[in-house]
Amino acid sequence: MTAQEPDSPGPAAPAPSPRVLCDLADLLPPGEDLSAGALWRLAEPGRQLDANVVRIPAAGRVDTHTEPDLDVLLLVLDGEGALVGSEGRRPLRAGALTWLPHGSTRAVHAGPDGLTYLTVHRRRPGLRIQPPEAADRLRPEGT
Repeated sequence: MTAQEPDSPGPAAPAPSPRVLCDLADLLPPGEDLSAGALWRLAEPGRQLDANVVRIPAAGRVDTHTEPDLDVLLLVLDGEGALVGSEGRRPLRAGALTWLPHGSTRAVHAGPDGLTYLTVHRRRPGLRIQPPEAADRLRPEGT
């Protein structure tokens, strides 16, 4: 038996396996009044992506906002509505795949039956502890 070198890697962790995370037939049962908000979230440890299935109720909306850092893919799963951006109002219906580039301003409006969609984007980095002097870089000059 040999001693392991201090800088050598230990045994390799098993490779992650692909798996089914949810079934839309269970998540979006036909004829049921669905609650609003996030119906499902990707929560797997070690992931590089974030994903959510979101439900906007009939005539509801996600107000106008700008995502400064992340590109987002939005796939409409159920219902109809509109994407409102700098180029006007674009219809959304089941099957529409939309790219929301970072820096773009947008709103999502649900139609009379509501709107359910999947969003996918790169995972935001976690918060990091910084040395106290790092906060000085965030303060406006002269304060």
